[in-house]
Amino acid sequence: MAVAFRPYTTGSALPNGSAAPATPAGLPHRGGEPNPSAAALRAQFGDAVRRVDVVWGETTVEIDGARALDVVRWLHDEPTERYDMLVDVTAVEYRDPEQELEVVWHLRSLPFRRFLRLKAPLAKNAPLAVPSIEPVYKSANWLERECFDLFGVKFEGHPDLRRILTWESYREGHPLRKDFPLRGRFSRSEQLRQALSAEPEANYSMEELTVAEAFAHLPADMRQRLGAGEKGGPAEATGE
Repeated sequence: MAVAFRPYTTGSALPNGSAAPATPAGLPHRGGEPNPSAAALRAQFGDAVRRVDVVWGETTVEIDGARALDVVRWLHDEPTERYDMLVDVTAVEYRDPEQELEVVWHLRSLPFRRFLRLKAPLAKNAPLAVPSIEPVYKSANWLERECFDLFGVKFEGHPDLRRILTWESYREGHPLRKDFPLRGRFSRSEQLRQALSAEPEANYSMEELTVAEAFAHLPADMRQRLGAGEKGGPAEATGE
């Protein structure tokens, strides 16, 4: 039996008589009252919550990246939190000797009118990897692919982690990393040769492209995946 659709009403979980939303004014740069979810996270996850900052009225909670999926799932499922909206998944690179890169998640709880920013610094010289939160928010699928493409962060457990803005065989690294050369890693002639020979559309499924001829140009592993059961596999693509 299908579950009846219930639209969210912003602020519906707040007590009756709560003040109407208003644009904050006169906020300090640092300090102020943190989002109540920060204290709830400390009580629930203990040492996995490393630090809480309030900047311009917005709360940032620094967490252990290995616990990211647990933290996000709890924020989503817990009736007193109800973070039902994933706004963004991105990363920040510092090129700092001690802290190289951190992953950032932006969450909103519409029923409680709350915004929360989670950060997970990744250790220097360690694999750039955190758990995927796609099992909780399906919208994380493309956001994590974008972060992987541009920063090189791997989201473990993602169902289809591959490049999304550059083509799958792109060899010049990750364009938003600070060590990415503005002129590219190859000579202009080599860049031109690769651009002319690349077929970015060939890295998408038949269902996405509906162009049967592109199947022959797909990477071997993708042809194998499509052949294993996805719609638009070899038989359909070649008309066999």
